[in-house]
Amino acid sequence: MFIWYTCVLSMNQIQTRKVLGFWDKQGKYVFTKNELGKLFPSDAPKTFDEGLARLVRCNLLQRACRGIYVYSEATSFDGYVIEHIAKALRQGHYNYLSLESMLSEYGVISQIPIDRLTVMTTGRSGTYKTVFGVIEFTHTKRPVADIIKHIKTVGKRPLRIASKKIAWRDLKRVGRNIEMVNLEELDDE
Repeated sequence: MFIWYTCVLSMNQIQTRKVLGFWDKQGKYVFTKNELGKLFPSDAPKTFDEGLARLVRCNLLQRACRGIYVYSEATSFDGYVIEHIAKALRQGHYNYLSLESMLSEYGVISQIPIDRLTVMTTGRSGTYKTVFGVIEFTHTKRPVADIIKHIKTVGKRPLRIASKKIAWRDLKRVGRNIEMVNLEELDDE
């Protein structure tokens, strides 16, 4: 038995489009459930949850993973959706791309992690399956000053990135497979 949902444009959906459209113009199209709650504070918790479910059914919002939503009609998509999701999952912590993701991007390893993003974080470790790919967080105990000194911002990319040498150092520190690394490629940084 199929259940068909009809999405009649209601005042709530019109207001939602206006609010999310405003943020889309600012370049923000990934939201945590908590952020959405702050954008629509007049709803009671149960009403908010029901409205959120309705917006997902109507494809106005796409549930990326538990507690993270992507505005489906955004015009500011920038090719970094999964990085925005990773940033939203570990708000308040230092996060940067490293390990296999960056070593692959630098051409230092032959295998390309197509559906996996490897992120070092001062937050807790964990793996999240999203509709945009898998995000793997690995906790680091390195001091924040050391982290900041060895990562860099690239253009409008949401997450900072590790250099080749830092990504290699992180890979060794966390005990990952180092056999796939072309050591000659590490030297030309």
